Amino acid sequence: MSHMRLWVSAAIIASVILAAFALSVPHTRDVGEKSPLPAAIASAPVVTLRDSFKKGMHTISGSIETPNACTAVKASATIAGNASSTKSILVAILMQTDSGVCLQGPTHANFQTTIAAPAYMPITLIVNGSPVTAASS
Repeated sequence: MSHMRLWVSAAIIASVILAAFALSVPHTRDVGEKSPLPAAIASAPVVTLRDSFKKGMHTISGSIETPNACTAVKASATIAGNASSTKSILVAILMQTDSGVCLQGPTHANFQTTIAAPAYMPITLIVNGSPVTAASS
């Protein structure tokens, strides 16, 4: 009779464990879809700029937050505007992601560009074609 109690106890414990497992595992209908971040928030990188002016040349340098260390960053500067509008220095930064294997963690990439322009000219910044505001340092 003691063997019978042992088997009944084992069956009860096993059924409790199976029931608890079945209730604790999330079902696909319980998991809602995650709404993607708006494109402006998801793709707005953090950029810092430094402008050094000496002998008619602006040396614009800074850093930009990239998704990983393999992202290539290129910067170029041009004079933007015409006679009827205010001229400014347009700094265009191009970030090209590398398709190779890379540690996926945000990092900072440095850039530098030079341009001949008058002193105290405002600087506008675009990253991959989108306007971005920069923090000065």
